Amino acid sequence: MGNHARAETTARSACRPQLRRLRDCALPTTPPPEPERSCRRSKRASLPSLSVDQMDGRVKVVGQVERVDGASLTYAEFVDRFMAPNRPVVLTGLTASWRACEDWTLPGPGDRRRPDLSFFAWNFPSPLVQVADCSSREFTDQKRLEMSMQEFIDHWVGDAHGGSSAGDRESSLLYLKDWHFVKEYPDYVAYTTPTFFIDDWLNMYLDSHPIHRDSDITNHKNEINCSDYRFVYMGEKGTWTPLHADVFRSYSWYMRSSVYNLNDDVSEKLFPEFNKTEWLECIQEQNEIIFVPSGWYHQVHNLEDTISINHNWFNAYNLHWVWNLLYEDYKVAKEYIEDIRDICDDFEGLCQRNLAANTGMNFYDFFVFIVRFALANVIELYHLQQPEVATFSTETAHHFVYNLKSIRNVASKMITTEAFTTENLCSISEDNRSAFSNVKQILEEESFGRLLVTLSKAYEHIDRGQRNCLKSCTSYQKSCLSMICLKSDCNVVDHITSLIGEVCVPVDLVTLIDSALSDG
Repeated sequence: MGNHARAETTARSACRPQLRRLRDCALPTTPPPEPERSCRRSKRASLPSLSVDQMDGRVKVVGQVERVDGASLTYAEFVDRFMAPNRPVVLTGLTASWRACEDWTLPGPGDRRRPDLSFFAWNFPSPLVQVADCSSREFTDQKRLEMSMQEFIDHWVGDAHGGSSAGDRESSLLYLKDWHFVKEYPDYVAYTTPTFFIDDWLNMYLDSHPIHRDSDITNHKNEINCSDYRFVYMGEKGTWTPLHADVFRSYSWYMRSSVYNLNDDVSEKLFPEFNKTEWLECIQEQNEIIFVPSGWYHQVHNLEDTISINHNWFNAYNLHWVWNLLYEDYKVAKEYIEDIRDICDDFEGLCQRNLAANTGMNFYDFFVFIVRFALANVIELYHLQQPEVATFSTETAHHFVYNLKSIRNVASKMITTEAFTTENLCSISEDNRSAFSNVKQILEEESFGRLLVTLSKAYEHIDRGQRNCLKSCTSYQKSCLSMICLKSDCNVVDHITSLIGEVCVPVDLVTLIDSALSDG
């Protein structure tokens, strides 16, 4: 399924004139391990793909991606029809109010619009952006370059004005990718995330927490690349993205289309069932949003000059996919260095550092992540169980119960991993250990408070149509950060610490969730 903006759970939308050819499939096997990469490049596992002409007749297209009017679709319907069963969809009618649709484009032929490149050069003069050379392959992705926004636009404009020969142009198409626009320009509100994609645990977390805690993993470049998974992509007609599944096997959404040589380059030994793969295809028109399911391989070809907005994200519905990817990549990283186990003082620590470098996070990063989301959901569920909020919909409570059961399912799978043996836990950094052990300390952290507020607001937004009003708007100063809480003297911290004081290993997290679910 072609799509290109950024991938992790994702939905995508393009706010420009653009046609995109998209193909989606679920491959029978996963790609071979790749060399150590930066967090940004680890966002996708990719394979070679076809040119648009080559694609026709070379793959088995069995249908088109369903199109739905997003304005008439409820959140519950989106979950039941697409997110829970992990099926793609193109959504229309959701971007009319987006500032980006006007600011970033100019009138074109008919009702089409075209990119306003001068607007970007003048208003967003980013010192360096990451650009893919669509003609140059590097490992299983395209070669990446860094240049200023002005240099990128000059190259684009030069091509459009015939500044190079047809042959040179064919070999020098540049595609701006993974631009952290929201982080770089937080005061410019280009768009509003559609309600269907607002339950975005990945970006909620990264807005308040670092992805890594260990100083030997963290570095300035990685922290920038992992600062969020909300991107802008820009490319002229003919730019494309190789076949890939999104980072962390996340969903993705994006508004706007691509494609290495599938049959010529895909190894039958590594992918013995590849030629039997069935594909879906769609052309994504301007201002349409495509939801890319978790773990689906897809490739994109921009049939017109394109700007797209893309998010990678995950939540309770695909959390198990994220853990499965981490575990499979961990086994690969471990096997790769197994021969040095006997001479390595901290073999498991080395495995985890390699996992973080190649996949974007390791077991400890992920555990810190799910502990915080478990605590946030326990807090919300606790408040819904109080008499003063009994009028709130049962659907609201269902969200939090489902989330906790999903986290419990993943935590139970982590119990037997080597990373959480007593011996290996003694070797991890204090930063990691303290990040998931002391429950009271976590609940009192400013960063956790910001996460809780964001989560609480997201579910309030999702459920707004299911209740008459939001009763958290009180006349007194609340001590609790939950949007649901109606008390000025909330005792939720005492309640949670009475359930468990420390979460040192996955089984502790399972115990906490079981206690919270049985408490109601």
